[in-house]
Amino acid sequence: MALVKFQTENFRNLSSAPVSFSPSFNLLYGENGSGKTSVLEGIGYLGLGRSFRVNRHQAVVSHGQQRLTVFGGLDHGLEENDRGNDSELVHRLGISRDVGQKETVLRVDGEAVRSLSALAKHLPVSVIDPGVFDVIAGGPGKRRQFLDWLVFHVEPSFGSLWQQCQRVTSQRNQTLRNGRLDEALMRVWDHQYTTLSERITEARADTFGRFKVAFEKLVREVEVPWTEGLKLEYYPGWDVSRPLAELLADHREQERKVGHTLYGPNRADIRLKFQGRPVAETFSRGQQKTLVILMKIAQGMVLSDLGKQVTFLLDDINAELDEGHRAMLASRLQALRCQVFITSIERPLVGQLWPGGNAPDYRLFHVEHGKLTEE
Repeated sequence: MALVKFQTENFRNLSSAPVSFSPSFNLLYGENGSGKTSVLEGIGYLGLGRSFRVNRHQAVVSHGQQRLTVFGGLDHGLEENDRGNDSELVHRLGISRDVGQKETVLRVDGEAVRSLSALAKHLPVSVIDPGVFDVIAGGPGKRRQFLDWLVFHVEPSFGSLWQQCQRVTSQRNQTLRNGRLDEALMRVWDHQYTTLSERITEARADTFGRFKVAFEKLVREVEVPWTEGLKLEYYPGWDVSRPLAELLADHREQERKVGHTLYGPNRADIRLKFQGRPVAETFSRGQQKTLVILMKIAQGMVLSDLGKQVTFLLDDINAELDEGHRAMLASRLQALRCQVFITSIERPLVGQLWPGGNAPDYRLFHVEHGKLTEE
């Protein structure tokens, strides 16, 4: 599906006027502070339930206001347009946040829903901005987040499993920190934790297998010579040659001393190595950027094979990628038949993004003072 209708209220400096987007490419340009990134941020709210720039809702709501609202209308995307049918909205998504009362209201097709997953599952949003390159240079949490986004959109039950495991992990950690350890209670939490861990690990491993196949296919097609010798491996968070329950029992005292769980899916990682050494230590920053982009495209390939259209948000890629890599990214996303939003300060040169002259259908918007004007 694709986001074709968009409207916000009290969201940063954005105008409350409704906007219609292309299910293919949307190019947004304007000066710094004009609201380009805020548009992407608003779209991200519908697919992520939060900002990809800041952690606090208060930073997003317009100055002097207490409530922000984001609305999106989805159609069938490029598939529907290929059949020559008039585009009709198939889903209407809405999220409203009262920052004073700290209350969030989520709606799908006019009906209130309780979980963010019920909203986010309809609009897989993938962000490529300067912060995304921490997938390589950052800690394991960044890579778990990268993998779990894909698992969530591949395996419908994953969101619920992950939430249950988070609650059990929190209870288990609290018990570990409660002075004198209640061993009977720990055995209860261990049982629940290991059961959920096995299911989460199975879903992650299956999805990672799909991702790895897509990534290796992509690398062969784009002919990136410096990836020869690159290995991507999924580490589940413990040595699977031993049962997790056994590891937890054997390291009870160690966990009690540190006060939190040391083994399990909360320690999972994607390990990227080149000739046996971590990629973060061996690849240049330019190579790391290219690698992350290839990984993002591979995510899109996995979902495309499942009939799902990803909405990619590319924020200020001119500052991060050279002309050749921008063209590679644009052509690959075009081949994926996904929806794409690209921001830049200067008016984008379509001939540079698609030098072969095979540019897709696109809409071009100038952004100024939070208002989008189509050109």
